[in-house]
Amino acid sequence: MDMARSEVRKLAAEDYSTTQHLAHASRQARERNYQDFLIVDVDAHHYENESYNEVFTYIESPVIRRQAVESAKRGARASMLGGTIGYQDIGGRITRHELRRHDIRRHDKAGAGNHRDVAMTLEWMDAMGVDYSCLFPTPMLFLGLHPQVEVEVAMCRAYNRWLCERVLAVEPRIISMLYLPFNDPDAAYKTVKDFGDNKGVVGFMVTSPRYKPVHDNAYVKTYALLEEMGKPVAFHAAYNWHDQSLSLTNRFISVHALGFMWFNMVHMTNWVINGLPERFPKLKVMWIESGLTWAYCLMQRLDHSYMMRTSDCPSLKRKPSEYMREMYYSSQPMEKPRDRSILEATFKMINAETQLMWSSDYPHWDFDLPSVIYDLPFLSESGRRNILGGTAAKVFGLDPKPVKKIP
Repeated sequence: MDMARSEVRKLAAEDYSTTQHLAHASRQARERNYQDFLIVDVDAHHYENESYNEVFTYIESPVIRRQAVESAKRGARASMLGGTIGYQDIGGRITRHELRRHDIRRHDKAGAGNHRDVAMTLEWMDAMGVDYSCLFPTPMLFLGLHPQVEVEVAMCRAYNRWLCERVLAVEPRIISMLYLPFNDPDAAYKTVKDFGDNKGVVGFMVTSPRYKPVHDNAYVKTYALLEEMGKPVAFHAAYNWHDQSLSLTNRFISVHALGFMWFNMVHMTNWVINGLPERFPKLKVMWIESGLTWAYCLMQRLDHSYMMRTSDCPSLKRKPSEYMREMYYSSQPMEKPRDRSILEATFKMINAETQLMWSSDYPHWDFDLPSVIYDLPFLSESGRRNILGGTAAKVFGLDPKPVKKIP
C-alpha cells in the first residue's frame, strides 16, 4: 500500500495529464489519419459526483435539495443517493481517482472560463482523435434503483439542467442523451418536453438497472413524443449486484460481465415481443455498453421461440431478429474472440455497417480506442467510417465535417 501511494505521488509530481496518459492513442490517431474523417464517441462518461455541490443547487424541491447537500457531507454510504462498492474505481487497466484528482486541480487552476468537465473531456477527445462525444453520468447509472422515486426525479432534473447550462451550452463538440427518470412515467414525459430542444441534446437515455417493464402503456406517450421529435431513446447498461440472480456471483468481474448484458437483454426482449417496433416504427432505439455477443445470441433465441409460439406475440409481423437488426448498438466493450470469423458473423447479424456506432466508454477501465474498429480487416471502407462516426452523425443530426485537434 505504501509503495502504491508513493508511486501515485511520484506520478503526480511528474505533472500527470490525460494527454500523457493517452500518448499511444494520439500516435494511433496520427498514423491512421483520423483527421481526415469524422469520429463520434456515442458513449463516454464523466464523474458528475465531482460536481455535486453545483448539481444540488439545481434541485427544485427545497426539502430534497437540503437533504442532498447535508447527506453528501457524510460520504457515499451515508449519502441520500446511496452508493455501491467502488470496484469500478479501483480495478482494471486505467489509473483512477488519485491521479484524476491531480488532473482536476490542474484544470481548476488553469481557470480557462469553462467548466473543468469541458476542458477535461476535450483533452481526451483530442488525444484519441474524436470529433464529438456523447457524455453520460457515472454514479447516476444506478439511480434507477433508488427506493424513493421522487429522489430520482429530482436528481434527474437537476443534473439535466446543470449539464445543459454548464457543459452542452458552451461546447458544441460535447453532446448528450439526457437522463430519463423512468420510474415515474409522467416525469419521463415532462423531461422530454422540457429538455428536448436544448442545445446539444441529441436524445434521451434510460439507465437499464431498474425494474419497470418498458412495454407498460404508461410510457407510450413518451415514446410517441420521441418519435415525433426524431430523438432516439437509448438503454444504457450497468449492473445491480443486489439483483436476486446476480447476487449469487462473488467477484466483481462476474457481475460486471453478466450484469451489463442481463438488463438490456430483458428490456430488449420485452421491447420486441410486445410489438413496440410495430407501434413506433420510426422511433430510433439504441442499446449501449453491452458489447455485441448478447444481441447475436438473443436474436437466435427469440427467433427460435417465436417460430414455435407466435400466438404469444400477435403484434409481430416479422421475426424478432428482423426488428433487432433495425436498432442501433454501441460497440463497447467489443468482445475480441481469438477466431475473428466469430466477430465478423456478429457484425453481419446486427447489420453493423449501418447500425453499429463506436464508443469508448472512457474513462472507465475497459475503454476502447477507435482502432478496435479501424483495424478490422473485414469491414468495407464505407462501413468503417459509418461505424466510427457516419451513422452517429445521421442519427444525432451532426455536422459530418471533422473538427478534432489531435495533439
